[in-house]
Amino acid sequence: MMKKASKKRHVPLRVNLLFFIVFVLFVILIVRLGTVQMVQGVAYKEELERTNEIIVSQPVPRGKMYDRNGKIVVDNIAQNAITYTNWGASQEEMLKTAENLSELIKMDTKKVRDRDKKDYWIIKNPLLVKEKISTSEEEAMRDSTDSEKEFNKKYYDTLLERITPEDLASLKEKDMQVISIYREFASGYEYTPHLVKNVGVTDKEFSMVSENLNFLPGVDTVTDWERTYAFENTLKTILGKTTTSEEGIPAEQLDYYLSRGYSRNDRVGKSYLEYQYEDVLRGNKSKIKYLKDKAGNNVGTVPVSDGTRGKDLILTIDMDLQLAVEKILEEELLATKRGFGGTKFLDRAFVVLMDPNTGEILTMAGKLLARSEETGNLEIQDFALGNITTSYNVGSSVKGATVLTGYQTGAISPNTSLYDGPIAIKGTPVKKSWRNMGTINDLYALEQSSNVYMFRTAIKIGGGQYVPNAPLSLAPDTFSKIRDSFAQFGLGAKTGIDLPNEMTGFKGPSTKPGFALDLVIGQYDTYTTMQLAQYAATIANGGYRIQPHIVKEIREPGTSIDKLGPVYQEIQPNILNRVSMKDEWVERVQTGFRRVMTSGTGAKAFGSAPYSPAGKTGTAQSFYDGPDRDQYPKNAPPEVMNVSLISYAPSSNPEVAMAVIVPWVYTGDTGPSPNLTIGRRVLDTYFQMK
Repeated sequence: MMKKASKKRHVPLRVNLLFFIVFVLFVILIVRLGTVQMVQGVAYKEELERTNEIIVSQPVPRGKMYDRNGKIVVDNIAQNAITYTNWGASQEEMLKTAENLSELIKMDTKKVRDRDKKDYWIIKNPLLVKEKISTSEEEAMRDSTDSEKEFNKKYYDTLLERITPEDLASLKEKDMQVISIYREFASGYEYTPHLVKNVGVTDKEFSMVSENLNFLPGVDTVTDWERTYAFENTLKTILGKTTTSEEGIPAEQLDYYLSRGYSRNDRVGKSYLEYQYEDVLRGNKSKIKYLKDKAGNNVGTVPVSDGTRGKDLILTIDMDLQLAVEKILEEELLATKRGFGGTKFLDRAFVVLMDPNTGEILTMAGKLLARSEETGNLEIQDFALGNITTSYNVGSSVKGATVLTGYQTGAISPNTSLYDGPIAIKGTPVKKSWRNMGTINDLYALEQSSNVYMFRTAIKIGGGQYVPNAPLSLAPDTFSKIRDSFAQFGLGAKTGIDLPNEMTGFKGPSTKPGFALDLVIGQYDTYTTMQLAQYAATIANGGYRIQPHIVKEIREPGTSIDKLGPVYQEIQPNILNRVSMKDEWVERVQTGFRRVMTSGTGAKAFGSAPYSPAGKTGTAQSFYDGPDRDQYPKNAPPEVMNVSLISYAPSSNPEVAMAVIVPWVYTGDTGPSPNLTIGRRVLDTYFQMK
């Protein structure tokens, strides 16, 4: 019997190769998994748990302000500060942190309100809270509201109403400290550092908090900055203010600032230079990236950028000159107030010194005699701001503009002679000059300040014909012609100074012909001291209305405390317009202004001045419109006299233009002339200090 042949299974070589490759891959995978789990497991686990990255901006110091000679005017002083950043903490977590922090710092509890106390009482007394509203009342509230949000509000408002003074009396001083801290925590915004305390943080408090940050989630210790003023209240109304961290961004500007990368509680410039130059003073915030795990805990920080403090402003102001002028104002204001002829209404005086070729404001001084809110005593206060925010009838100072308007309209021409004698218009009190001058020309009219010459010029501008004791009729556009011409010099128009809230003055409401005569002698419309200074500068420089400015340069932050940084921007002179007058017309008025100071109404004060001044004096009949005006009938305010002065020097090559206004100086026909004494002393001081 034959045996069957045995069968062998032959595995193809390709299959063996495949098994081998699979085996090698498994080995590699196992080794890799082991490496990941055992060697790099911790690192990958931490990385996996980091689910959020938040970049937080930290404030930097604002830019400084210097005067034109490099003297510091506004600086920053470093101060210890404690901040809180809400990383999404619950109410209970914030309260716990507040309790811990209260053990380390002492807060001012004056700001704590009853509402703050009630909120705290509700959190701390959950069992007593349930007794305030019964179950049936709660159900009734649910039935009467349409949403959970509406119910919660109604429920909470009811709770607040039912918390009694006796309930709040249980709160102790320790509770008040916690409340004070908690209200700061709660008033901040998520992921935004909020100042909890930045005034009076002692070194001990700062150190204790720094050492215990692990037990104070969200709390940090930082260096904050506060504005300081080297010259105290000098120019403070012009320098402006910043908001506090509690104020944050003003509500009406919130959208604007948020769109520019600000946080809600950022401090911003809220007035004048601080506000006007906010974009350059603010600086670039430092940025820090906070890493958070799934539980919301910080697991590390990464610096993103260091930030830079704000750029510095170099002012056009000479602070030595400013202080000297302010002293003159104070002395003359008090001397006039106490002297013969001064009124009880006199309480302020203003001076502006301006470079007529560049528009740089060298001095912007204003003083106000007012009662202190604290002591009730009269004191001299800074009122530099009044140079652009208050306006007055200035009188004959405007007559140079009147003569030039006469030239421009063809009403008169250089050397035109007109008769100066009383003018009687039907229905209007007799109008006259301070003395009858007879037939005079334009130069003599400026020199001796003739009212009637200006009246007759206005009548010619309006196409009228003066007939004694008859009505006066003028063209309907007479007022607009005169005002438009005056505006070329800055009178009745914004000067364009780099400060907000500049006023243009007030236009008299009536257009009856007689008031046009008052307009051309400065006794109808009102003007600011800054407008007068721009007008004086326009005459001085040959007819160019130049924009005044109080910032000379913007500089990058310096590399050291006493070193200025490189120039970022230099403010160039800006000519707003050239008056539409012939050069010889402007030169004619310049001659008249020079004669005012040598042989005219200003000669007594300025005739001996060695620096060849030119200018025009002004006295205006007006009505009192000061802080005590409510004591008098609205239709019968007291009549007062304002005095003013415009000047520039030297007359042949002017380097400084000046305006002085002292309102409500006296009543009656004659009185003191502080405009002249102030003006002479100020120009003397300017040239002496050069």
